Amino acid sequence: MEELINRLTELTNIIDLLRGRLDVATKEARIAELEAKIAEADFWNNPAAGQGVMRELTRLREQVGVWQTLGRSLADTLELAELDDEALREELSAEVERLSGQVELLEFQTLMSGEYDDENAILAIHAGAGGTEAQDWAHMLQRMFIRWAEQHRMTVEVLDTSAGDEAGIKSCMMSVTGRYAYGWLKSERGVHRLVRISPYDGSSRRHTSFAKVEAWPDVAEEIEIEIDERDLRIDRFRASGAGGQHVQKNETAVRITHVPTGLVVSCQNQRSLTQNTQVAMNILKAQLFDLARRNQTAEIAALKGEDVDAAWGSQIRSYVLQPYKMVKDHRTGHEVGNTQAVLDGRLDGFMEAFLRHSVGQGAPATEENTAIPEE
Repeated sequence: MEELINRLTELTNIIDLLRGRLDVATKEARIAELEAKIAEADFWNNPAAGQGVMRELTRLREQVGVWQTLGRSLADTLELAELDDEALREELSAEVERLSGQVELLEFQTLMSGEYDDENAILAIHAGAGGTEAQDWAHMLQRMFIRWAEQHRMTVEVLDTSAGDEAGIKSCMMSVTGRYAYGWLKSERGVHRLVRISPYDGSSRRHTSFAKVEAWPDVAEEIEIEIDERDLRIDRFRASGAGGQHVQKNETAVRITHVPTGLVVSCQNQRSLTQNTQVAMNILKAQLFDLARRNQTAEIAALKGEDVDAAWGSQIRSYVLQPYKMVKDHRTGHEVGNTQAVLDGRLDGFMEAFLRHSVGQGAPATEENTAIPEE
């Protein structure tokens, strides 16, 4: 039993270390604070604020509950092991193996301990210069991320799409709903490069295409951002569709421009102008919030003397289909030879490498403001 006791003691020490790293005690204190607030007689006088508190409480309880349950399981198993009953060895060995897997999973999840990593995400894809070839690449990326989300049992809703001239898409915006959606997808921000024999080139020449991916935490309902209506330019238009009897005859689509920052958001996939406007405003709030966060980070980095622009202007990842097959992330060096699997959504290896790189070696320079290179 000694080896099992030693392993359980090791796992308990790891859990204690991770609890400190994630500041679980602070989350437990916050839960008590929120529970006291809910108990107040006038709590539901402001339903919108009340719902926000309930969402935060549910999320915190879920996070803390995992650690509490695992801690109790380790303590109970250790207590049984210390009885030194050989009849329990097989059962205890299986339980130790199960607990080891849970600890390993939680250890990885500590890589996504950022303030908004457990939020839903808004993902945008923009085709670079190059016409049909680049627009087809943007569509391939859209499919790749949808497949990835499906593999993680996340829900994807396409909020807006601008169709390509002949094939593919010029741009699209999607919401991804699921646990740690933003924590995972933040690793995909930047310029993605494709090298292949173009199916649109009659001479079968090799082409290089670029597309830019953006991601924001979907926190519009949890943050307070004041937007002056005088800073907005709102355009309404007919949503695109299949045509025929299904053609949209009313102006239900909306495009909102935030004049001071130049941010442009559009939405056309909801059923009414009111719904499209609300979704577009939520996306704009999320973008303004993310912009403020990044500006603050850049200011802090500048004070520290860091060159935050050092990596801008280059792709974060290359997908080479010709003359050889390889997908390589230029930030971490992680590479995979099975390009089809990656394009089918097998992205976890790249995402995990990015998260470990960010924690172990300092976060790579972001590509959020990188211009898409010309072909």
